[in-house]
Amino acid sequence: MPYEPGSPECRVLIDCKAQIESMLLTLSRIDNSRHIQDQQVSVHNQQDCLHELHRRQPLAALAGE
Repeated sequence: MPYEPGSPECRVLIDCKAQIESMLLTLSRIDNSRHIQDQQVSVHNQQDCLHELHRRQPLAALAGE
């Protein structure tokens, strides 16, 4: 079953992460691109953290009620 985003922000982050994953696969075919790949992995990890924050927001809002 495909992942269902919980918010528009999650959908954007999921799409962006998928695009970075695609770029990483493509760049792996180019010599001397490791430094660019490393930077993209870093951005992907930052997006993961932001995605986790957005995924938890509805839970935090419900807990506060």
